Amino acid sequence: MAHSQFDLFLQEATHLDQASDHSLSGDRLYGLYTSWCFINQQAPGMEAAFWAGMKHRISPSHNGLRMKGPAAADYILASCPGIV
Repeated sequence: MAHSQFDLFLQEATHLDQASDHSLSGDRLYGLYTSWCFINQQAPGMEAAFWAGMKHRISPSHNGLRMKGPAAADYILASCPGIV
């Protein structure tokens, strides 16, 4: 069964933590997606296409998602260049 780019992104770059009160904000989730695309040498979709693809995959209000993997490190370093 073929997985879409969005399914692979969610599998490889996020972790579902339903017990947590915290969720990734929309900006952070899209930023993580662009980092994941960069690492995997894939062209990221436009933000509107990303949200259309996420519409039936996650809850927009409380998604319970956490960052994980190389895309998380890339996103954090790109967001806070003073860290290194």
